[in-house]
Amino acid sequence: MGRITLDKVSKSFGDVEVIPPLDLTIEDGEFTVFVGPSGCGKSTLLRLIAGLEDTSCGHIRIDGNDATHVPPAKRGLAMVFQSYALYPHMSVRKNIAFPMKMAGVSEDEQARRIDAAAKALNLTDYLDRRPGQLSGGQRQRVAIGRAIVREPAAFLFDEPLSNLDAALRVGMRLEISELHKRLKTTMIYVTHDQVEAMTMADKIVVLRAGVIEQVGSPLDLYRAPRNTFVAGFIGSPKMNLIGGEEAARHGARTIGIRPEHIDVVEDSGTWQGTVGVAEHLGSDTFFHIHGTGLTETLTVRALGEVTLRHGDTIHLSPRTDQIHRFDAQGLRIE
Repeated sequence: MGRITLDKVSKSFGDVEVIPPLDLTIEDGEFTVFVGPSGCGKSTLLRLIAGLEDTSCGHIRIDGNDATHVPPAKRGLAMVFQSYALYPHMSVRKNIAFPMKMAGVSEDEQARRIDAAAKALNLTDYLDRRPGQLSGGQRQRVAIGRAIVREPAAFLFDEPLSNLDAALRVGMRLEISELHKRLKTTMIYVTHDQVEAMTMADKIVVLRAGVIEQVGSPLDLYRAPRNTFVAGFIGSPKMNLIGGEEAARHGARTIGIRPEHIDVVEDSGTWQGTVGVAEHLGSDTFFHIHGTGLTETLTVRALGEVTLRHGDTIHLSPRTDQIHRFDAQGLRIE
């Protein structure tokens, strides 16, 4: 079981409150991602759950038991850090075994858990190697294996893929998602990369300055962002936010429309501008449009290869049923 509840939890460093009191429930078996810009408090919140930071007030409950003042080692949680933190002089087998050895687990049980973790993480052929003989992705899998053998109530991941190159990040993202499907154990994952959040999470928690801006499934946040901050943060490329007369025409202070919901048309479009940078990705083309009078830069996504070039005039037609409206406080208008 791995249900985690935060009740009016806050954190201050001296007189500075970095996390105002917040409530949050993470259900057993759920993959929850904390996402937000740098300095938003997501890693601090994870460390509070892990017990690596003391709460200033409030309560943390794990499976209904108050764990607020329980030492980290006794919370039944396993944390995977951004740095692999492996012992370079030990083999992969000994690195994975280390937490079990410290806990007094029998050698037979250690062997069983190591074999199971190595099989799940495709590390069986590397158990007798040292970390220096492994790639970055393999070392991160060893760190995850060390967490798996503890058989925790929940896994806590603190930006575990940040040190990997782009290709390895994609591969490890898939591996962690597959691991969650197999283990069905609660996972809390911290990242600043909203693509990771969208592709991995059952539930996303969007944070800004320690405050939870919105909680929901990836598609909930994509389809109905609660405010302009979430609208501009979730989605890649981010949503276009437009003010002025165009927004007023829709009864709003600000309107939002995603790049994929603006169609490139031959002529007589609703909007017109000049092509700036065009990013050709093969399956998609992203145009950065200037001179529309709507916003400094309007981003448009077109399917496939579109032959417009820098400086060309472009005609655009927004899909009116995909326009999001926000009031003067930046809150969603239904």
